[in-house]
Amino acid sequence: MPGRTLRKRNRSRIIGATAVAVGASLALAACGSTKDTGSGSAGGGGTGKVGVILPLLTSPFWQSYNDYVPKMATSEGVEALKTVNSNSDPSQQITDINNELNQGVKGLVVAPLDSAAIEAGLDQAERKGVPVVAVDVAPDKGKVAMVVRADNVAYGTKACEYLGQHVTSGKVVQIMGDLASVNGRDRSEAFRTCVKTKYPKLKVLEIPAKWESDTAASKLDTLLNANPDIKGIYMQAGGVYLAPTLQTLKSKGMLRTAGQSGHIAIVSNDGIPQEFDAIRKGEIDATVSQPADAYAKYGMYYIKAAMEGKTFKPGPTDHDSTIVKLPSGILEDQLPAPLVTKDNVDDPKLWGNTVK
Repeated sequence: MPGRTLRKRNRSRIIGATAVAVGASLALAACGSTKDTGSGSAGGGGTGKVGVILPLLTSPFWQSYNDYVPKMATSEGVEALKTVNSNSDPSQQITDINNELNQGVKGLVVAPLDSAAIEAGLDQAERKGVPVVAVDVAPDKGKVAMVVRADNVAYGTKACEYLGQHVTSGKVVQIMGDLASVNGRDRSEAFRTCVKTKYPKLKVLEIPAKWESDTAASKLDTLLNANPDIKGIYMQAGGVYLAPTLQTLKSKGMLRTAGQSGHIAIVSNDGIPQEFDAIRKGEIDATVSQPADAYAKYGMYYIKAAMEGKTFKPGPTDHDSTIVKLPSGILEDQLPAPLVTKDNVDDPKLWGNTVK
């Protein structure tokens, strides 16, 4: 998950409709063991313009996603309009959805800022018969053809396990995201639960930072004043928390590289190039790579399929992920998100090593 501005919140199958389509599009449409469940009229029958709405553009993660969108739209045969930036404002995002619908788009790919607030925009799209694919954040309610997202529970668990293996006891901090977003809730609860069950000698201190860089910096500063013996930090979004965290530690003389006495173990989420550089320098220890490239690719893939009237079922896919049914009944394609450490930080397959 995804980032936020420095001062604002961030803020998340049928294989062929006919026998002819099956033969022509099987390689494109097939996802693992998912099966044809029948087609219906949706969107523009597979054609038409697609609106793409971003949550913000001040995080390196979302900047990278934005750069991938036109490339992936072309590769997936989608006519995507210029992206729209909701600038960390959930109410603006609803307005953006309405504006795109008024322009006559036949499909929408949206990265929700607020899991609950997005329902109003989804309802507008449903009334107009326009399918929607949600990227990064799952809505609490509302109709979407698919959520393209990594397993955010796994994010929190992986961070916990890494810290637990490198910090035997003492205080660790999790700098949380916005709890109005399912991403913030999933990561926070997963980290908290994992520490409690697997590493009871760790004491978790929490900073609710709402994906805001300045909030993270000021609250971390206050927390470190009261707890100078912190041994580990989990940042739920490197795109907005990396720079302020490192700067705060540096200002207090607490930024020591891995291997040095007093080094604070730090795990992040995002997989941006800046995190990789920090890992190489020994400033942080690990991050979970959130797949910006795959978010763009499969956002386009699923919106095209939805516009063609295709539907999907839970199960493994042909791209190393699994489609699951959420408690809300919404389907989510949970894309792989690997843990990156000094051992694999130079892997050329990581998207963070393919952008500048």
